[in-house]
Amino acid sequence: MEYTWAAVAGVVAVVLIELLWLRTGVLRTATFWIAYGIVVFFQVLVDGWLTKLSSPIVIYNEDELTGWRAPFDVPVEDYLFGFALVTLTILIWVKVGPSGRRPDRRSPGGEPTSRTGTGPSPRR
Repeated sequence: MEYTWAAVAGVVAVVLIELLWLRTGVLRTATFWIAYGIVVFFQVLVDGWLTKLSSPIVIYNEDELTGWRAPFDVPVEDYLFGFALVTLTILIWVKVGPSGRRPDRRSPGGEPTSRTGTGPSPRR
């Protein structure tokens, strides 16, 4: 059940990263859960087609799984890995920003702040 333990560890790690380090609050938003629901819908379709027991394209070592499969023969471990991968990506995206940089910090008057964030930056 190595695949199962790795999947569970992935979910626990991502949730802990959010709660203890990133603290974006994403997991508390309806937007995240709606978006994740859309991801799961398509995951069921694609993963179900890839792992259907009647004619599998992807074959798992059954000794590494719980054996529990939900719609269309999708191993439950795939949902756990999917959650970890999608959620970590969204958390990092929210924390860092879509441009790959943190947004500029600005003072209440619109002035950019210093690198420490304690006051306006010096004029050049």
